[in-house]
Amino acid sequence: MTVWLDGEQLTVAQVCAVARAEGEVGIAPEAIEKMLRSRAVVERLAEGEAPVYGVNTGVGLLADVRIERSDLDRLQRNVVRSHAAGVGEPLARAEVRAMMLIRANVLAKGLSGIRPAVAQRLCELLNRGVTPVVPARGSVGASGDLAPLAHVALVLIGEGEAEFGGAVYPGAAALARAGLEPLVLHPKEGLSLINGTQAMLGAGCLQLAAADVLAESADVICALTLDALRGTPRAFDPRLHRARPHPGQQASAAHLLHLLEDSEIRASHITCRRVQDAYSLRCAPQVHGAVRDALAEARRVFTIELNSATDNPLVLDEEILSGGNFHGEPVALQLDFLAVALTALAGISERRLDRLVNPALNEDLPPFLAGHPGLESGLMMAQVAAAALVGENRVLAHPASAGSITTSGNKEDFVSMGMAAALKLDRVVRNTRVVLAAEALAAARALDLLAPLRSSPLLEQARTRIRAVSPPIVEDRPPAPEISRLAELIEQGGLAL
Repeated sequence: MTVWLDGEQLTVAQVCAVARAEGEVGIAPEAIEKMLRSRAVVERLAEGEAPVYGVNTGVGLLADVRIERSDLDRLQRNVVRSHAAGVGEPLARAEVRAMMLIRANVLAKGLSGIRPAVAQRLCELLNRGVTPVVPARGSVGASGDLAPLAHVALVLIGEGEAEFGGAVYPGAAALARAGLEPLVLHPKEGLSLINGTQAMLGAGCLQLAAADVLAESADVICALTLDALRGTPRAFDPRLHRARPHPGQQASAAHLLHLLEDSEIRASHITCRRVQDAYSLRCAPQVHGAVRDALAEARRVFTIELNSATDNPLVLDEEILSGGNFHGEPVALQLDFLAVALTALAGISERRLDRLVNPALNEDLPPFLAGHPGLESGLMMAQVAAAALVGENRVLAHPASAGSITTSGNKEDFVSMGMAAALKLDRVVRNTRVVLAAEALAAARALDLLAPLRSSPLLEQARTRIRAVSPPIVEDRPPAPEISRLAELIEQGGLAL
């Protein structure tokens, strides 16, 4: 697979595939033509006397300082060097690759005024497996993700550090091992490499893809729990959900109804006197569906951002215009919304888990699903661990985008904090996956206790997959390794039926 970049058609799925090193990347021929046209405008204006931000002036608060023509290339190198102020642990390889791909696509849009060689070199780094070392922290999300992108740009000019073939080298050495030469940046090219939202967006695309899997898996795990608790699927009747037609709610209700079809357990208690289940079961479509709708909105915003010109200034109609397309607020808000949505998904999962193990809420199953309650504690602590992660998620759900801090001598006086939102969302994704894994462990145990009755064919398929990494419980054993293996199964899509 080759992903051809033209600044117009990049998708979240393509970002995730390239981040995983599946296929190669190139610049579409029509994009090269657009870049050449905008580059000609930059070169013409760089030769003139009129001030052009970032071309013959300083940047940020220093925008009023004019730069001599003989120093224009040096200005671009200095912009990259001075902005490489990232701190903390490095971003994951996939996150850096996603960021590089999106940056190359932005440049391919043809509004940045750079030479095609700059975008092509980013593609060559991706294709040859050169991954810059990018510290995770240090971006406030406007003027875009300056620090993370500057660490990528450092490697392009033969500086910084990069991983190649499983080892980390100085930037120039990594390029040499991949058969590449450092670039010399010309007017505007350094600024065009570091101005934009690509770090938060690259991480966000990967987290969105992971969250999609969590939403699908949550329906399956919920259905397992509902059947184990002898709940009713009547609350998933499509007529109810047509009366409140949120798309995610309808999709989740239909999914749950399909998953529970032809369950022997349901047939065994179809005449019972219980009228309504608890909210964590009955209202699953409303909660899971709202999460699905949040994911859909994030995908819409991310897709627009993937194919947007986010640097500053932009080359438009033979002139260069300064503006604020680098501001990360649209992405930052969605990253914060996703953290809130997944906190709800984990929260309702933990409540279902409690109903499975809590003897005060469930008379049909042994306390804590133990074989010999008292002598054994069963899955008591699995619920405690889930509660701890839900509590952590609630802290992480506080919006980063609500906390601007002025930077750059008050020139950049309202920033998005989008990268902070992306970093904490990554933790929320991981926590939610583990909470769902703990519920899956308990639901499978509860279904075992209802033998010889069986659940629906689809849910029995899910239970088989659970049992492949978590054998039936015959006595107390540490649940931690199995929760970990189940989280990995969920991450791989093994329970997204």
